[in-house]
Amino acid sequence: RAMQMALREAGAPAGAVQYVQYHGTSTQLNDRIESRAVRLAFGDHAYRLCGSSVKSMIGHPQGASGAAGVAVCLLGMRDGMVPPTINLETPDPDCDLDYVPNAARPLQIEVAVANCIAFGSKNSALCLRRPG
Repeated sequence: RAMQMALREAGAPAGAVQYVQYHGTSTQLNDRIESRAVRLAFGDHAYRLCGSSVKSMIGHPQGASGAAGVAVCLLGMRDGMVPPTINLETPDPDCDLDYVPNAARPLQIEVAVANCIAFGSKNSALCLRRPG
């Protein structure tokens, strides 16, 4: 629901999103739930999205998770690339989306979503759009 609310508040249709910065803790339960939530929020478009988790590179920044995710989205937009999810070797079959494994990918990101998940189902998402 958080992703759908973020898209609605930004006035961005789900089909306009190109990149998702996953909360992505590399834990089986959380990654399965987040992947399912993305499939529910984006429908078939979920399979056309690029997504990654900065935590694969820096570890879990705890209270700074949201800020780190937003920073990664903004840097990707600025630099025209999608950062990778490093060390992704054998994805869980229930996590069947494009997690940009192990190498950055060029992409001019116009619309991105950053997810942040906390204990007790305190979920948030922010939709970022390139100005113009």
